Amino acid sequence: MYTGDGKIWISKNENEQYLELSRANRHGLIAGATGTGKTTTLRVLAESFSDAGVPVFAADIKGDLTGLAEPGTDSEGNRKNIEKLGMDKKGFTYKSFPCTFWDVFGEKGHPVRATISDMGPILLSNIMGLTDAQDGVLNIAFRIADDNGLLLIDIKDLRAVLQYVADNADEITLTYGNVSKQSVGALIRSLLTLENEGADHFFGEPALDLNDWLKFDTDGRGYINILECEKLFQKPRLYSTFMLWMLSELYELLPEVGDLDKPKMVFFFDEAHLLFDNCPSALLEKINQVVRLIRSKGVGVYFVTQTPNDLPDSVLGQLGNRIQHGLRAYTPAEIKKVNAAADTFRSNPNFKTSEVILELGIGETLVSFIDAKGVPSVVERTHILYPPQSKDGALPASMILQLTAFDSLAEKYDTPLDRESAFELLAEEAEKKRKEKEEEEANKQAAKEAEKQAKEEEKQRLAEEKARQKEEERERRQRQTTLNSLKRTVFNTVGRELTRSILGILKKR
Repeated sequence: MYTGDGKIWISKNENEQYLELSRANRHGLIAGATGTGKTTTLRVLAESFSDAGVPVFAADIKGDLTGLAEPGTDSEGNRKNIEKLGMDKKGFTYKSFPCTFWDVFGEKGHPVRATISDMGPILLSNIMGLTDAQDGVLNIAFRIADDNGLLLIDIKDLRAVLQYVADNADEITLTYGNVSKQSVGALIRSLLTLENEGADHFFGEPALDLNDWLKFDTDGRGYINILECEKLFQKPRLYSTFMLWMLSELYELLPEVGDLDKPKMVFFFDEAHLLFDNCPSALLEKINQVVRLIRSKGVGVYFVTQTPNDLPDSVLGQLGNRIQHGLRAYTPAEIKKVNAAADTFRSNPNFKTSEVILELGIGETLVSFIDAKGVPSVVERTHILYPPQSKDGALPASMILQLTAFDSLAEKYDTPLDRESAFELLAEEAEKKRKEKEEEEANKQAAKEAEKQAKEEEKQRLAEEKARQKEEERERRQRQTTLNSLKRTVFNTVGRELTRSILGILKKR
């Protein structure tokens, strides 16, 4: 509960235990076995940050955080806790909190989208579970897209670029490095798997603008952004990569601010172990870097998981504010985990932390917070909190849809866009090349036809010339024959006439 003096009242033993808002960006951990109250702790902290004017993001794994948008209801058990902790004297009231609902699949909130270009090759490789060779080809595809101004918005854009890489592998290899067509084929198959898992809902536009999460209602309370994750959680790689993308985007978005009186925003990552399961070393290094540096942007990151052992030591060492619910241990391996969890606290001489963790009941916790001097406090055994001020449980789906439809962000996010990007540009280029090829082929065919026509005409000319010559020869011969015949006729006639003349003369004589 926000007390109004820069502190959040978390729990109580002989003393009240507070989380200093000025130290809330030192990150935190909420741990404990299933059913020990981690979700209740998350809800109370989200309410408190909202009241303090700090926007909140929370991944809703179980679907029961939507009740934050409705006032809670009184009960006998709640009244006993309120009186026991003295909450009635601090003005505890049931109330709703300003909430915005989000859903990657767009079913129970505004769609959450990112472009392939924004996601980048490192996180995308993690989603797809690529080998080193495939990862290398994916990086080449992104480089080619960047060098040629090809915006990768959705999966069809990346598929188009990969197809371009395969079609021009020999030329690309000389400029960017070896490209195996087999690796390209494997990448395209992986994209098909992503589509089958519903990732095509996530990649697209309008892309999420994280500035829309840094909102406040009219009375100055920070909005609680609730991401519906019941369905997304069934796709662990997509869930974990999406969370890391959001954190990276927020890091890039916000300016350096150093230590503030209160965080600019607080993130709650439920089932945090999924962020690190089978995480490649390159990605783990990136996560560690973002977690380490993002606090200078005024952002607090709170991981919710079963045991501290779920997180890498490099990340765990950066979590200064810790709330540990009870753990159960029945085997040597489980006891070892409990001891490891106890070792993450600054010890209290009044009890043995590893033993108390096993004794904690529902409503009890071990807490340790960074104090005003920046030093972790010794671990304290406390009675946790007070009941949440909002409704316990989920809102009906119809109410969530109604609240989302009337949200001011509906017009911005609820209608997908599909502007010109790599797919269209490469398709246009391919169509241009196709037409050029068709034109070239047509020109070649026309040239062949013209050549054929010329040959036919030449053949025809030669045939006609031959026929003409033959006809001329025939006519010449005919003329010659006629002439010869005429000569013979004339000769015979002249001869006959001369004889008769001679005879005639002779006769006359």
